[in-house]
Amino acid sequence: MILYALTIFTSAFLLFLVQPIVAKQILPWFGGSAAVWTTCLVFFQFLLLFGYAYSDWTTRKLNSRTQITLHIALLVASLASLPIIADASWKPDGDDDPTWRILGLLAATIGLPYFLLSTTGPLVQAWFARTFPAGTVYRLFALSNFGSLLALIAYPFAVEPWIATLQQSYGWTAAYVSFVLLCIASALYSVRHQIRFAAAAPAVAAANDGPVPRFKDYALWLLLPAMGSFMLLGVTNHITHDVASVPFLWILPLTLYLVTFILCFEGRGWYQRHIFLGPLLVVVGAMAWGLHADGGIMDIKEAIPLYSVGLFVCCMFFHGELADMKPAPRYLTTFYLMVSLGGALGGMVIGFIAPKLFNTYYEFGIGLVITGLIAAYLARRLVPAVPLLALGVAGFTAYHVYQYIDLLSQDARVMTRNFYGTLRVKDVGNESDEDGVRRLMHGAIMHGEQFLAPARQAEPTTYYGPTAGIGRAIKAASGAPMRVGVIGLGTGTLATYGRAGDVYRFYEINPQVVEIAQKEFSFLGKSGARIETVLGDARLAMEREPPQNYDLLVIDAFSSDSIPVHLVTREAFAVYLKHVKADGVIAFHVTNRFLQLAPVVKRIADEHGLHTALIVDEAEDNDSLAKTDWVLVSRQRERLEHREIAGAASEIGEIPGLRLWTDDFNNLFQILK
Repeated sequence: MILYALTIFTSAFLLFLVQPIVAKQILPWFGGSAAVWTTCLVFFQFLLLFGYAYSDWTTRKLNSRTQITLHIALLVASLASLPIIADASWKPDGDDDPTWRILGLLAATIGLPYFLLSTTGPLVQAWFARTFPAGTVYRLFALSNFGSLLALIAYPFAVEPWIATLQQSYGWTAAYVSFVLLCIASALYSVRHQIRFAAAAPAVAAANDGPVPRFKDYALWLLLPAMGSFMLLGVTNHITHDVASVPFLWILPLTLYLVTFILCFEGRGWYQRHIFLGPLLVVVGAMAWGLHADGGIMDIKEAIPLYSVGLFVCCMFFHGELADMKPAPRYLTTFYLMVSLGGALGGMVIGFIAPKLFNTYYEFGIGLVITGLIAAYLARRLVPAVPLLALGVAGFTAYHVYQYIDLLSQDARVMTRNFYGTLRVKDVGNESDEDGVRRLMHGAIMHGEQFLAPARQAEPTTYYGPTAGIGRAIKAASGAPMRVGVIGLGTGTLATYGRAGDVYRFYEINPQVVEIAQKEFSFLGKSGARIETVLGDARLAMEREPPQNYDLLVIDAFSSDSIPVHLVTREAFAVYLKHVKADGVIAFHVTNRFLQLAPVVKRIADEHGLHTALIVDEAEDNDSLAKTDWVLVSRQRERLEHREIAGAASEIGEIPGLRLWTDDFNNLFQILK
C-alpha cells in the first residue's frame, strides 16, 4: 500500500511541478503573456488525456505481464529526454502564431516524461485494485490531487524564490529518476503478487466487478469534469484580467479546484447534493449579478471572495456528482479516461476556441448559465420546486450575462481578442467636451488615452506627462535630432514628443495593438518624427538587430502583475546597452500597484556599473496625468545631473537580501509591496 501511495504521490507532485518550471523557461520567449500559461495548461491537459487513454487501453487489452513490460520499457526510454531544458532553437521569429510553436516546444522538451507521469494515477490504481481488491482504490485519486496541490503551493513560495531555473530543471530531473525507480518497483511487485496468488484471480475479478456503465454515465463523466475545468479557467481569466492584476492571484482558483477533487474523492462524504444545491444556486446567481454590478467595476475586496467561493461551490458540485457516479474498479481506467477527456475539452474551449469566437471573455458568463441548467437536470427527481428553482436561476443568470455583454460592448469603438488577451477602445465624452478622451483598455489595465478635442490631441497623457520621468528625460536630451526606442506601443503617446528629424522606433508583441494605435489614435500619424514599428518580442528583436544607437531607450511594459521578467534581467541590460549610445539614457517605467521594481532595476544597474535616478511624479495639478515612477539609467552620471532630472530625483529604497535578477533567477514574491 505504501509503495503504491508513494509512487502516485510522487508522480502527481512532479506532474504539477514541471508545469511552472517549463513555463518559466519559455515565458520570456513569448512576451511574458498570461496566454503562454493557458496554452501550457491546455497542452498538459491533453497529454494527461493521452496518458489516461494509454492506461485504459493497456489495462483492457494487454495481460499484466505484457502491460508491465511495455511500461517499464517506456520509463527507461523517457530517461533519454532528460534534463528538461528548453532548446533555444524554439524561440519565435516574431510574426508567427505562438500557440503551435509552444505546443511543439513542450512536446519536444517534456513530452514523454510528462506522458508517463500522467499514466501513473490510473495505471497504479488498476494494479492496486488487482493486488488489494478489498482496498479503497479511489482514495488514491484524492492522494494524487493532494500531491498536485502541494506542488502548486510549493513552487511560488518554496522553489521559485530560492532556486534558479536551471537548478530547478536539474532538481526535477533527479526526482523524476527516483519516480522511475518507484514505478518500476510498483510494477514488479504487482506482477509478482498476482503470480503468487493466481488461484485467487476469480475472487479478485469478482470483487472488482460491478454494473456496466450506461451511455448516460459516460456523458456525465465527460460533462462534469469539462465544466469543472471550464469554470476554473473562466474564473481565473475573469479575476486576473477584468477584476485585478494581482501577483500570484491565479494560484487561488487552481488551489480551490484541486481541493474539491481531494474532498470529493477522499471517501468520507464531504459532498452531499441536498447540502450543496442551495448554495450553488445562490452563488451562481450572485456571480452573474457581480459581472455587471457597479457598472462592471466591482471592488476587489468583494469580487475576489465572491468568485473564489463561487468557484469552490461549483467545483464541489461538479466533482461531487462525479465522485458519486464512480464505477466499480473494473471500469476505473475508462472512468479516468472520460474525466481526463472532459477536463481537456473544457480547457480547449477556453484556451483555443473562445479566443476565436468571442471578442472578450464571454465564456465565464456562459459557463454560469450551463451550471444552472446542469443543476436543474440533476435535481429533476427531487421535489418539483427544486429543478424549477434551478431553471429560474439559470434564467436569472442568462439575463445578467446578457446585461454584462451589453455593458462591455456599449459605446465600444473596438473590441477584439487574440492570444495576448482582450483590447477595448472606448470614448469617454466627446470632441466638444474639453476633457473627453479615447481610451485603450487591456482588461483592467489602461494602456493609454488621447483627448478627443482637436486642440488637445497632441497633449501627452496618463504616464507620459512633461513632469514624469520620461518627459524629463526627453527634455534633457533635446537639441540635436534624437533616435528613441520604445518597448511597448500602447496608444503611441510618446510619439507626441517627436520632432522633425527624430526617429521613434516602437517594439510591440501584439499585432492588434499596432493596428489600434494606427487607426484609433493619432499620436503616431501626427508625430513630427519618423515612426518605425517592430512586431514581435522586443528583446528577441533587439538581440537580432545591429546596434541602433539610441539616445533614449524606453522600457514600458511593467504596468500589470504579468510583467515580462525577461526585460528586467542582467542579460536584458546587456542587450539594451548594445543599442544605446555611450551618453544615452535607458528609462524604465516601473509604476506598479503591487510590485517594487525600482530596487530591481538599481540592483542590475549597479552590477553593470551604471548610474540611476528615480523620478516620482505625483501629477497633482493635472487630472489627465497619472502618478508615475520612472527609473532613468545611464553610463554617464552627468546625463542624470541635468537640471530637468536632478531636481526631481529621489533615492531608490533598498530591499534587504534582494538578489540580482538574471535570466535564470527572479523572485516576484520578494518585491511585493
